[in-house]
Amino acid sequence: MKMPKEVEQDVAQLQIIEQNLNNFVLQKQTFQAQLMEVESALKEIEVVDSAYKIVGTIMINVKSKDLKKELAEKQEMLDLRVKNLEKQENKLKDKAQEIQERVLKQMKDKDERS
Repeated sequence: MKMPKEVEQDVAQLQIIEQNLNNFVLQKQTFQAQLMEVESALKEIEVVDSAYKIVGTIMINVKSKDLKKELAEKQEMLDLRVKNLEKQENKLKDKAQEIQERVLKQMKDKDERS
C-alpha cells in the first residue's frame, strides 16, 4: 500500500520537527544546568565580602557585590534563553500535532475510499 505524496511529505516534516524538538530539549537542559549553577553560586556568596572568580585558567579575587551583579545578569540571560526555547518548543509541538491530525485524517479518508 503506497502512501500519497502529501502524507509522505508530512511524515518527513514530522521527523524533522522531532529532531528539532530533541535539539531544543538538549539546549534547554544545558541552560537549566547553568542556571542552577548560577543560583547556587549566588547563594554561596550571599554572606561574604569577596569571592574568587575563574577567568580563563586563573582564579581572581573580586568583590562579592560585583560578582553578584554579574551572576544576576547571567541568570537573567539564561532565564530568557530557557523561556525562548520553551516558546519555540511549544510552537513545534503544536505544528507536529496539526500535521499528525492531518496525516491521520488522510489515512482514514484513504481507507474509507478503499
